[in-house]
Amino acid sequence: MNSVIPSYLMDEWWTPASGEGSPILDASTGEIVATANVSGIDIPGAIGYARTVGQAALGALTFHERALKLKELAQYLNGRREELYAISAKTGATSGDSMVDIDGGIGVLFTFSSKGRRELPNSNIVVDGPPEVLSKDGSFLGQHIYTRLPGVAVQINAFNFPVWGMLEKFAPAFLAGVPTIVKPATPTVYLAEAAVRMMAGSGILPEGSLQLISGSARDLIDHLDYRDLVGFTGSASTANALRSHPNVVHGGVRFTGETDSLNAAILGPDAVVGTPEFDAYIKSLVTEMTVKAGQKCTSIRRAIVPATIVDEVIRAAGARIRERIVVGDPRAEGVTMGALVSREQKDEVKARVRELVAAGGEIVLGSLDEPEVRRADGSTGTAPDGAFMQPVLLHFADALVAAAHTIEAFGPVSSVIGYDTVEEAVALAALGGGSLVATVATHDPDVARTVIEGIAAHHGRTLILDRDDARSSTGHGSPVPHLIHGGPGRAGGGEELGGIRSVFHHMQRTAVQGSPAMLTAVTGQWFAGAPRNLDGPHPFRNSLAELRIGDAVASPLREVTLDDITAFANSTGDTFYAHTNEEAAAANPFFPGIVAHGYLLVSWAAGLFVDPEPGPVLANYGLENLRFITPVSPGDSIRVTLTAKRITPRETDDYGEVCWDAIIHNQNDEIVATYDVLTLVAKEA
Repeated sequence: MNSVIPSYLMDEWWTPASGEGSPILDASTGEIVATANVSGIDIPGAIGYARTVGQAALGALTFHERALKLKELAQYLNGRREELYAISAKTGATSGDSMVDIDGGIGVLFTFSSKGRRELPNSNIVVDGPPEVLSKDGSFLGQHIYTRLPGVAVQINAFNFPVWGMLEKFAPAFLAGVPTIVKPATPTVYLAEAAVRMMAGSGILPEGSLQLISGSARDLIDHLDYRDLVGFTGSASTANALRSHPNVVHGGVRFTGETDSLNAAILGPDAVVGTPEFDAYIKSLVTEMTVKAGQKCTSIRRAIVPATIVDEVIRAAGARIRERIVVGDPRAEGVTMGALVSREQKDEVKARVRELVAAGGEIVLGSLDEPEVRRADGSTGTAPDGAFMQPVLLHFADALVAAAHTIEAFGPVSSVIGYDTVEEAVALAALGGGSLVATVATHDPDVARTVIEGIAAHHGRTLILDRDDARSSTGHGSPVPHLIHGGPGRAGGGEELGGIRSVFHHMQRTAVQGSPAMLTAVTGQWFAGAPRNLDGPHPFRNSLAELRIGDAVASPLREVTLDDITAFANSTGDTFYAHTNEEAAAANPFFPGIVAHGYLLVSWAAGLFVDPEPGPVLANYGLENLRFITPVSPGDSIRVTLTAKRITPRETDDYGEVCWDAIIHNQNDEIVATYDVLTLVAKEA
């Protein structure tokens, strides 16, 4: 692999015609793995290709079609994980580290594929919330919608997760319909390139949807504008430099950052030695210190524990490290913690530890000496050509030392800090200036509530760890694609992942105003006041191929009697006084006397609109947004109007979902109830 890492631009692999490359070394042996060189790379051409070819290809697909491609891609990569694992070992990653990066990234693709088909329409426009009625007669409405950004999503990634870091940004952008340009960090670019090579070679991706820059691209943002967005992961200093770029400040480029984070883990005062919470806490602390050799933006940097048990925490952490952690080449049998990504990174981490010591921190576990490591051939000894480091735990006797809350050693390093009260623990956590994640290990609900209320605004994610979830928890340091990954302040202010929220991050929310008919035409969803088709066959006789938005049925009136109400009360057991006691019902400020059960009315409405014979409608699978508005008294009558509101074919099945707008009126044309009926309907009759 010790050749120039190619870039993937405009659906072709590209390497420079000349120029010296920057060597990239194996983290464990110091051998040259590859070189990085992008001299003469056509960045404007790549951006233009994404905005034209990529946009057109992705725009030709619906959300569901793109979601299925994500699943197909995940399955393809899943079958080639071992190839990526072998390459990943060169970065210093153990098989466990590689699983977090590679399998975690593939899992993101699966998750977004599933959520995209469940939570998004099979179209290219998302209706956001209910309409706003802007005129008395309902002829003028406002509706928020989401449409995809017309530019390119540029991701600038850190070295620690070259696969997961790429796929966590790629998946929501692709699902939204926005093409991606990936700019990985140079020390591990060869692993990102291997993953992109697989993705490009799979034949699954639409043209122009993914491009790769395998080296420095300092002028990348120079060529972006308000149509585009940048997702950055790395140091706060680099993020601030990029955020101050004129095209971001003045040109409207959307920029999000995920940066330095001195994440805290608080041990509750109830979680004393011998409790499941104490054991879970120690396990989490050691895991976060040693997975990826501590090179995780979510690692625990500050262990905030009761001052009375600081020594017990240090002893327990030390015992677990001595029992569980073997430092060495990931390709050696039994190694559980690999190297840092490079010797430069090792020197950087050691320098930060020395700053922490100079500020008052005491190294209570490990040292900065070259560790004894297990080499790939099974022998042991020091390996100065590698980037190995011992796990280091510091203790700050003075909990308020600024360095403990501002200096991050991005490696297998954490600091133990004591507190006296829960309120003090909350204040210490907040001194991090904004973090990605915090844990509180407690089985006391009052402690959990106090801590979360105090720290939530300082964090993007919080974990409550106790005996009930310790075995099932995904852990302090494992972001999941369903939930927000990001954080305020020092953590960068971004919100990567977060399920469909991150898809909307790649879309523009726009207010559209117009008549119900025009909004129906634009969004593909029927709005009250738009034309209905009441003249054709009963809409339940129409398959998805025949059904159209606005197809409707209107029922005749049906009278509701006191006997009907009494029979329903007796048969269901719902003898609430409003349905059975005239005097008590009349005393209720909402009712004129005995009234019909709301569920009686909904049940009768189904009988009024249903077409009972077998046909394309396969099943009723629920109601949504049910509201009872006007009570119905004995002697009143009801009628129902059912209108096809939204049609969502399933790409992989021979049926789809139809959402029907249901309105129940009384004999005075007053609205009694509104709701949506959900049915499964065959695609063909």
